[in-house]
Amino acid sequence: MPIAGNRRHVMRNADFSVAVIIVTYNSGIFLARCLRALSLQTLAPTRIIVVDNGSEKPVAELVNKFPRVALVRLSENVGFARANNIAIQRTGDCAWVALLNPDAYPAPDWLEKMLRAARLSPEFAFFGSRMLAAGSPEKLDGIGDCYHVFGLPWRFGHGCRANGRFLLKREIFSPCAAAALYRRDILAAAGGFDESYFCYLEDVDLGFRLRLLGYRCAYVPDALVLHEGSVVTGRRSEFSVYYGHRNVVWTFVKNMPWPALVFFLLPHLVLNCLAVIWYCFRGQGKTVVKAKYDAVRGLPGILKKRKTVQKHRKTGVWPLLGLMSWGFRRGSYFRI
Repeated sequence: MPIAGNRRHVMRNADFSVAVIIVTYNSGIFLARCLRALSLQTLAPTRIIVVDNGSEKPVAELVNKFPRVALVRLSENVGFARANNIAIQRTGDCAWVALLNPDAYPAPDWLEKMLRAARLSPEFAFFGSRMLAAGSPEKLDGIGDCYHVFGLPWRFGHGCRANGRFLLKREIFSPCAAAALYRRDILAAAGGFDESYFCYLEDVDLGFRLRLLGYRCAYVPDALVLHEGSVVTGRRSEFSVYYGHRNVVWTFVKNMPWPALVFFLLPHLVLNCLAVIWYCFRGQGKTVVKAKYDAVRGLPGILKKRKTVQKHRKTGVWPLLGLMSWGFRRGSYFRI
């Protein structure tokens, strides 16, 4: 990962003041590395907020080693979505909000590159990073999230060779919130993360709603981050399978506009059925069936939210579908 020069400065323009938010749960060893990386940024953030989401081993002693970091201690795990919303409410003096997972380690010039992209490309309101696999930095962890018209999200480029690939700025559907930058006012316009999601796909849902409001997202290829990924919940764990497969239904039903919702509903149902069959063969049938059952039970509440989301939609159906994927590509890590 390239290292920037030794210069260090604070951006004085209030329009580019930025708060970095890290939500942590039982991830102290990774959080320490993340905070060290933040302390080396060539452009110092206006503020850094760590939300300890009810960790079994509190992180106050660790955070106190970084005097510029503010700690918000929650008595229980309220979920990634709500914890971020709590922190966002404390960033009223900042124009931008950067989200980092505790297992994401930004290059020294990461924040500077992200804000430079924001300054040079005002037509975009939120941004995604170039994430490399922490254990194998020669491979990509992803360059942003894709969303298929059938209602399936994935991280584009996951596992692909990083050298020489995806080096140009491009528009993406939405960023992975493990390392993303948002204009604070658009987070307020969208109502923040949907707290009923608890975790998993809450960033895809937020990105979808921002798209519906007419905001655009860009991938910043020179903003580098090493990402471990699912260090606490585990990939394909019972926890991740349940929340991912429940929330994929809610995201599609809440956000897909008419008439696309009706047109793609059958393929969406088929994909969900295939997922149930697949996870039954993996020995996780009970978990995925419960996820789909709870998704259906929660639909009355989701449909109420849908009315609000669609009422404020500013993006036309065809332009929105043009931003989505219509096929399945190699190098795609499904988010569920």
